[in-house]
Amino acid sequence: MPTYAIGDIQGCFEQLQDLLALIEFNPKHDRLWVAGDLVNRGPQSLETLRYLRSLGDRCVCVLGNHDLHLLAVAEGIMRNRNQDTLTPILDAPDRDELLQWLRQLPLVHHCPDLGFTMVHAGIPPGWSLKASLNRAAEVESVLRSDNYRKLLKNMYGDEPACWHKNLKGSRRLRVIINYLTRMRFCRQDNTLDLDQKSGANNPPQGFAPWYQHEKRKCADQRIIFGHWAALEGKADHPNVFALDTGCVWGGQLTALTLETGELTSLNCPLPEFR
Repeated sequence: MPTYAIGDIQGCFEQLQDLLALIEFNPKHDRLWVAGDLVNRGPQSLETLRYLRSLGDRCVCVLGNHDLHLLAVAEGIMRNRNQDTLTPILDAPDRDELLQWLRQLPLVHHCPDLGFTMVHAGIPPGWSLKASLNRAAEVESVLRSDNYRKLLKNMYGDEPACWHKNLKGSRRLRVIINYLTRMRFCRQDNTLDLDQKSGANNPPQGFAPWYQHEKRKCADQRIIFGHWAALEGKADHPNVFALDTGCVWGGQLTALTLETGELTSLNCPLPEFR
């Protein structure tokens, strides 16, 4: 009964099906983890959501920034941008059921039995696993409540750029979301740079990839993440597993078998839009 973790699908449903066939995924016996950004930019976001939801408890997904953006667009808080491919979901007869399912997903998933933690972007250096789960739960609680529209309306923005325990309200929730779904580079004190999207070898001055900082509190945890296609799946650091290998950009879609550490990648042509 293997467990497979897959990086950003972003609506590339045909490639997902091809990769699952390659690893011989059997939903009756196997489990699937998806590291966020289930939707957007690829041509089949609707099919992707329907399939992952249909797997029930055989599948665990965490929320990525594109998934949160879908929720904001669906509520009319953000516009459907030219590069977005969300319209089929917004027009679908089962739209409400799919969006309700999406709002129930966690930001961080931890499995003690397997000894892995999954998050879309990463965990800042100063947060322990316990603190990360607790702070993710703050956002999840609001997202699942009747007040979720206020959260979606206030989650956009790059400030505050650094966590402080005394932060309150929308500023507190926003920085938690930014760490868990948007982070690439930060300082040792957790200060974020959300502009630079290059590979790990070209950080802004004074910054480093979140996973490279010394005395990182989650250094002993095995962390699966996506979000950072420029890494091309190579974090080159102990206990971190970068699984966004740029499927939607004509790269690869990659699965990690958690029990064995085996990586399986599928070459992906640039998606054809329908």
